[in-house]
Amino acid sequence: MDRMNTLSLLLLCLTSVALSNKANKHKPWIETEYQGIVMENDNTVLLNPPLFALDKDAPLHYAGEICGFRVHNGAAGSGSVQFEAVVLDRSTGEGLVRSKEPLDCESQREHSFTIQAYDCGEGPDGTNSKKSHKATVHVRVNDVNEFSPVFVERRYEASVPEGRLFDRVVRVEALDADCSPQYSQICFYDIITPNVPFAIDNDGNIKNTEPLDSKRQRVHSFWVTAFDCGKNRAQADAQVIVTVKPSCKPGWIGWSKRVEYTPGSGSIPLFPNLHLETCEETVWNIQATVELQTGHIGKGCDRDSYSDRSVRRLCGAVRGEVDLLPPPSPAANWTAALPTLPSSDSSLVFSFNGSTHVAVVPDSVASMVPGDHFTLQLWMRRGGANAQPPANQARGVRKEEETIVCSTVKNDDSFSHYTLSVHGCRLSLFYWPDVSAARPVKFLWKLEQVCDSEWHHLSLSVQFPSVTLYVDGVTFDPALIHDNGALPNPAPRQRMVIGACWDPEEKQKDIKNNTIPEGKDTVRYVGGFRGLLSGVTVRPGSVEPHSVVECLYACREGLDFGDLETLGSGMKVHVNPSQSVLVLEGDDIDSFNRAVQQVTYRNSLRFATPGVRPLKLSTSLRCFSEESCLSLKQLEGYLVVLQPDAPQISLSGVGPHLARPAPEFESPHGVPLFPELRIVCSLSHAVNTATQGMEGGALMSDAVAHTLDGCEVQPLGEELNPEKEELLVDMDSLRERGLDIINTTAYIAITGAESISVYEDVLRSIRYRLARGSARFERRFRLSCSEMNGRYTSNELTLEVNFLHSLDSLYHPSHLLASQQQFLHPSHHAAGELSGHTLPNPHRNSVVPGAATVIIMVCVGFLVVMVILGVFRIRSIHRRADGARGGAKDGSNQWDDSALTIIVNPMESYESQMGVVADTEGEDEDEEEEVADSPDDSSDDQQIIIKKEGRDSAPRRY
Repeated sequence: MDRMNTLSLLLLCLTSVALSNKANKHKPWIETEYQGIVMENDNTVLLNPPLFALDKDAPLHYAGEICGFRVHNGAAGSGSVQFEAVVLDRSTGEGLVRSKEPLDCESQREHSFTIQAYDCGEGPDGTNSKKSHKATVHVRVNDVNEFSPVFVERRYEASVPEGRLFDRVVRVEALDADCSPQYSQICFYDIITPNVPFAIDNDGNIKNTEPLDSKRQRVHSFWVTAFDCGKNRAQADAQVIVTVKPSCKPGWIGWSKRVEYTPGSGSIPLFPNLHLETCEETVWNIQATVELQTGHIGKGCDRDSYSDRSVRRLCGAVRGEVDLLPPPSPAANWTAALPTLPSSDSSLVFSFNGSTHVAVVPDSVASMVPGDHFTLQLWMRRGGANAQPPANQARGVRKEEETIVCSTVKNDDSFSHYTLSVHGCRLSLFYWPDVSAARPVKFLWKLEQVCDSEWHHLSLSVQFPSVTLYVDGVTFDPALIHDNGALPNPAPRQRMVIGACWDPEEKQKDIKNNTIPEGKDTVRYVGGFRGLLSGVTVRPGSVEPHSVVECLYACREGLDFGDLETLGSGMKVHVNPSQSVLVLEGDDIDSFNRAVQQVTYRNSLRFATPGVRPLKLSTSLRCFSEESCLSLKQLEGYLVVLQPDAPQISLSGVGPHLARPAPEFESPHGVPLFPELRIVCSLSHAVNTATQGMEGGALMSDAVAHTLDGCEVQPLGEELNPEKEELLVDMDSLRERGLDIINTTAYIAITGAESISVYEDVLRSIRYRLARGSARFERRFRLSCSEMNGRYTSNELTLEVNFLHSLDSLYHPSHLLASQQQFLHPSHHAAGELSGHTLPNPHRNSVVPGAATVIIMVCVGFLVVMVILGVFRIRSIHRRADGARGGAKDGSNQWDDSALTIIVNPMESYESQMGVVADTEGEDEDEEEEVADSPDDSSDDQQIIIKKEGRDSAPRRY
């Protein structure tokens, strides 16, 4: 029994031991987090803490052993698949983490993943294997100094002024591609070129160690290298070039004091090479002001040189204006007492001194325009040369308003009153729609043009309650409109005053023809204007369209900016309305320099007014350090507008003589003086012929389309006799073309800007007519034309008109001497004066038959010889016989030298001729007495003209 019990106990123990070997009760254990480091050139990860897996089933075989580690993917893109974990010792659970492929710190420096350990299970096949929890592993890739520094630029350039030490001339920079600060940072730079006056710090800043001299060495060139903190040198060194500039003087460089402008060039840049040098001074705002002074050119600037009336016609302005300050004349005497000043155009400039110079416009003129809808236009310049304060103004008393126009106008059934005045820099219009009922309204404009002492044009249109103001063609809205409240009503009486206003407290005296009758006091005027006025007109209706106003009064010259699209960012351009001041503002020097070079001068006139225009450039700089900010002086120069190519106006197509039978001149329509007139205007300019193989230059004339503004026909000698002769002009044609005419006995003047073809038609229609029985023998006329208000004139075309008389009507057989004189004139024309003329066929044979003409000529020749002999006999009374032969010989010599044309008035009476013969036969009287006794020899009815054909000298009279 004991033996049986012992065997059973042994069997039980063996069974329990076998059962205990097959049981795997515990899971492996590892740390929850690991930190690892791996080198770029290695794949073994060094973990902290080391990788060990523990199992409480140890030392059991299989269950207490670690068979392996599993690596699980971390977050997306973490790259955990690149790592693996292996078991080094199954019994101790030691493991190793390593990378499956080379790692790159530059592409990814840190990696994260999870790891899990598992045991061997219950047998060699790993049945019932258990896993540990997941532990996080952070692996950092350590950098290896595999890259060398590389410079950002292979070449660095800088320029510095001479004579100064700079903290930094230029900065070089190198980069390293390594990922770690140890190897990616540049620890220091080095200048490898020896003996250069420069040094470099660890940040790459290069400075000069001594003042540089541009004369000694203008350019310095050297090489620099860089080292990273791993002592790797740069792959390639960098070159540094430093240019030494001469001593810097802040200011404008490239300023040209004289700028020339050729008329017709359009726009030219004023400062093509100008740039601002700040000498490295940092500025944050630059402002430049360009000023062109044109106040001395005409009325403030270069405008059309035609008269105001012609300019209005050329610009298409509305007609019907009434001139309130016309040139003094018997019909317009209210401006006779006003002083005038010379003007570049044809308009008169009137001066007002603020006290005694006042123009009272007659009621007949003022009533031509109503006061409820009108347009007032004028040229104004404040502060004339004769301006003086009124005598009643004490020192310290506020200046009163200066009145330009003061008017009370009668409308259909009421009276309206308006006053245009200036006060300081304000222009005001005081308007009273109805002096008997309505309250006054005052319109105010604050304008720089009112107080700058320059010429400006004002155009004011009133159609209450609307008021429109143009100043030099630019519209301005009222700055203030207010009701003046209850004021004393002006007297309902029509009157208008220029240059002042009547005192409302004084009673208006009776004025007849703008004069005060004796024994009566004059009117007291207040608010006198001090300055210059010109072209003061008023007309009914509104102001012209803006395009017409610009054409009439805008300046044709001024400052401009070339191309606004090229204006840099931050740049501003401002031009005043008269285009005499241009302001540039910006914060970048390079952009500012480009903008300054775009400032231009333009002049749209073909014949610009030549002369000098002063030019100024003022500059203001604002710096970050106001104490050391630069201050630039004002630059002064001048623009010279050269003399334009003068147009040559040529009159042709009219012969020097015009011969027609006298009855044609006595017809109702007369004879046209210039039927084939041709007017050509051309410009002569220099042509460079060097390119054509010619020496020197040449002049080329180009025919151009011009506008004439006046032609004049003037009789030479005595003026026209209105009772016997006249010049006929088609007045309907002139009015249709808008031309004006002045027709006097001394001349005919046709004025107005029109084309050459229009003037040709008008001049061709001018006819000369004689009254019946008042036929002459000749009459000379001179024709000339001009443009640009007489600035350019044509050649003077002289025409001699000859009258052909019929011999049959003049011949009488009982008076031989008178008949000879009557026949002399036709023969003279037939033989001399009419040579080269083409006469109508009906009159070619209306003189006499050929044989009679020969006989008459022989008689005339004999008579002339006798007269000449008589004259010489008087001069040589003591040698009568010899003098007669000598006189005959001299007469024959003179006859042989040239063909003589002898003119004797056929209307001369027989008695007067006999008196002449008697005087020539007087031998006891000296020469002075004979001249005194024959005063009629110099008259037009008794003259002998000896004209040598083919010579240009004027006829001699005896």
